[in-house]
Amino acid sequence: MSKLSTITNGFIKENPVFVLVLGTCPTLATSTSAVNSVGMGLAATFVLICSNFVISCLRKSIPDKVRIPCYIVVIAGFVSVVQLVVKAYAPDLDKALGIYLPLIVVNCIILGRAEMFAAKNGPLDSALDGLGMGVGFTIALLMMSFFREIPGAGSFFGFELIPEDFRISIMTMAPGGFFVFGCMIALVNKITKGKAIKKKEFGCKPLGEEDAEAAKGGC
Repeated sequence: MSKLSTITNGFIKENPVFVLVLGTCPTLATSTSAVNSVGMGLAATFVLICSNFVISCLRKSIPDKVRIPCYIVVIAGFVSVVQLVVKAYAPDLDKALGIYLPLIVVNCIILGRAEMFAAKNGPLDSALDGLGMGVGFTIALLMMSFFREIPGAGSFFGFELIPEDFRISIMTMAPGGFFVFGCMIALVNKITKGKAIKKKEFGCKPLGEEDAEAAKGGC
């Protein structure tokens, strides 16, 4: 895989939101505003790049049985850095993002890329993968916020575009978020002619007889 394709895969082909359908909770919660979308996207991108790089560097030193706790510790360290910086320099953004900023620690996108890519590839490729996935996540948030904030709040990046009497407030609520989310997935499917949205291998293969017996014994 070339370096360019490693970065661009996260834009459409393996977009974490519209194709892999990961990070749905923060996507629906923070896409009501373009400013919040950019803030969440940049924070997640920073954590993705840094955590992928560090986990890739340590991948041969981390025992397989404790790899997930180790990944979470690494991710939590970078999330703490982001949270402290945002609290210090962008308190309004910190207040707007609320609990979703520290919850980046358990964001499926970040943990998923650590498990599926960083743990199997070199540091540079892992960092590029984190960059691509982070940009793809940010693009998805911005696209969602465009179709939610303008009709729902009548503004975009603080610029008022629609008078209050013509706003559709439900677009900034949960039903509007799910509606736009479904439409965006359908649009990506249409643009890629179904090639992007397909069954992905996440490393979960069917249990054999020996594995099944072992699983029963461990329950």
